[in-house]
Amino acid sequence: MSVMPVAVSVQGVSHAFGNRRVLSDVSFDVNIGDVLGFLGPNGAGKSTTMRIVAGFLRPYRGRVSLMGQDVMTSPALWRRKLGYLPEGAPMYEEMTVYNFLGFIAGCHGFSGAQRRARLQHASDLTHLSAVWDMRIEELSKGFKRRVALAAALLHDPHVLVLDEPTDGLDPNQKHDLRSVIRDLSKNKAIIISTHILEEVDAICSRLIILNQGRIVVDTTPEALRQQSVPGSLIHVTLASKYRGRFEENLKKLSYTLEVSQKPTHQEGLLSLSLQTQNPDAAKDIREILERERMFPQHFSEGDADLQDIFRRLTA
Repeated sequence: MSVMPVAVSVQGVSHAFGNRRVLSDVSFDVNIGDVLGFLGPNGAGKSTTMRIVAGFLRPYRGRVSLMGQDVMTSPALWRRKLGYLPEGAPMYEEMTVYNFLGFIAGCHGFSGAQRRARLQHASDLTHLSAVWDMRIEELSKGFKRRVALAAALLHDPHVLVLDEPTDGLDPNQKHDLRSVIRDLSKNKAIIISTHILEEVDAICSRLIILNQGRIVVDTTPEALRQQSVPGSLIHVTLASKYRGRFEENLKKLSYTLEVSQKPTHQEGLLSLSLQTQNPDAAKDIREILERERMFPQHFSEGDADLQDIFRRLTA
């Protein structure tokens, strides 16, 4: 079985803005064929890492190589071999989609039949034919994101660095774009920064979780689940006014529960995840709720998902 070549190598990268350290000794490799999901809470250093990998920011310490050559000393290689989709990608919005992508193609040195072929390929991949002659300023956020992605992959790079690629897309557009990314990964290395754990499950072969500028996890989604704490994971949603009484009753149990709060979009409700290795936990918690007449809006039991593991690692 052949081993796919290393496309990106990040070795010992640290960075600071003034006196604020944002990355500390970050190292990882990405092979051709990998789709690496880059996750972390706000301020963890994801975007800074992406900008360093893409060659837009020089690291305070460490080295980034692209196809074996240093990114900062080989700018011509970087332009040929890497495509970058930043968050809020800048575009000339008064131009039509066709003219803007034609301009990008010209910047990469394409002309004539080769230019037309690259434009058609990028349009087909990102489904832009319906807005080909519209000005970018007239497009929805989702279509603007697709134009920016088309610009990033127009020159058929070996490496794609995508910062929140599905931001602003509706569910159907997300599904289509994820299919595109899976197809592209057959002969490219792709790094995706995302807050959407569903996206990691859908397209990523590997994930890295950053917290406070350091890598806390570098594994596959499936391996991360297997490393999770065994036992029951219980989800309870109830009126927030019951929180104090509920937690006091939990403390009286003879075993330990790991409790974390989950976001809820409905005012006056509290949503909690309770992790334990005790097989009687679900029964005990139901008894507490019934005895104290705290009738839950939701109660379920199951295995830990990526979202619960992510919260535990980055809390």
